[in-house]
Amino acid sequence: MNPINPLLKTNSPPSFKPIRSFVHRQASLSNERKRALSTLLSEYGLATKKELLNLEHAFQRVAPTTLEIGFGMGHHLLEQAQRYPEQNFLGIEVHRPGIAAVLLGIEALKLHNLKICPADAIEILDNCIADKSLHAIQIFFPDPWPKRRHHKRRLIQLQSAQLLQKKLKVGGELQLATDWQDYAEHMLVVLENTFGLKNRAGKNQFSPRLSQRALTKFEKRGQQLGHQIWDLVFYSTE
Repeated sequence: MNPINPLLKTNSPPSFKPIRSFVHRQASLSNERKRALSTLLSEYGLATKKELLNLEHAFQRVAPTTLEIGFGMGHHLLEQAQRYPEQNFLGIEVHRPGIAAVLLGIEALKLHNLKICPADAIEILDNCIADKSLHAIQIFFPDPWPKRRHHKRRLIQLQSAQLLQKKLKVGGELQLATDWQDYAEHMLVVLENTFGLKNRAGKNQFSPRLSQRALTKFEKRGQQLGHQIWDLVFYSTE
């Protein structure tokens, strides 16, 4: 599949205009989830002030760190942290039910390699994550904002892709997946035109499904509905 290049400007510096790629959804919380937010966030959450996070201090060790943006209910994030105890994992999410679910998961599984930031991903990346500090960044099934007038709210835009690339170590991977074909093609074009990123699968190609990506309820439901899944893996060359 070779999407048409929409004449993205690749030589101009990023403007980093705020991208509001999510909406806050009100949802009732169980007493247990309310407890998680009130008592566990201070232990397993990281501060979201406009200052760089010291990941070595936060995890009390030096280890490769993977950031998952928009972890939803956290099934994939928790499974990764269990499967790879030698790595650090940082999750960013704004929706309270998912944040609470992951906090409870960390507590139940006694995980020491997983922290979360309950904040906007672009703000955290811009203000709190040091350049060239991440082993991988994962964005799985982001909101596709399917209506054309909402495309500007999509998380993956040229300026945000440039920001993501800056945070990756050389060789670090940006891993994405979506079940929305139009968004998949959009992301492919954007990433192919982002300085410092190179496609693992070859130019203008989608990747095979990542073997380490956990099969979540969301993806299972999509497969049952006959949705195709598109994976993309780019790595930082700079």
